[in-house]
Amino acid sequence: MGWEKDLPPGERLVACFRPFLEHLVGSDLSAKTIQRHVDNLWVLGGQIIRDLNEDPSLRKLPVDRLLHDAVDTDGGPLIHNGSEEEQRSFDSTCRRLHRFLTHTEAARPPRGEKRSHPPPRAADPQSRP
Repeated sequence: MGWEKDLPPGERLVACFRPFLEHLVGSDLSAKTIQRHVDNLWVLGGQIIRDLNEDPSLRKLPVDRLLHDAVDTDGGPLIHNGSEEEQRSFDSTCRRLHRFLTHTEAARPPRGEKRSHPPPRAADPQSRP
């Protein structure tokens, strides 16, 4: 089935997918559509794991970076042995995931930095009684 060394990156991928899946469940999508996205995420995760096995140097990179590198506004990587219809469906999920990741990244401060809050406003000296 899989290799023992694939379990840690696979578990980290699942952790990366979880917020997106929770977002889908909270949306007005049908159960069938959500299941299609889940199936496509399974394919995406398998593709990323395949890439790790083909290029072991990728194992040094954080899984979230591998995920971001795999999806973009055009979709995802070419799937192995997939039909055009399956590729279209897969690309649709990858585009949706990319939008979600881009949106959530924009809402969060860069790593190592805390969200900056505006400094407290100083009292206006003219407003004193």
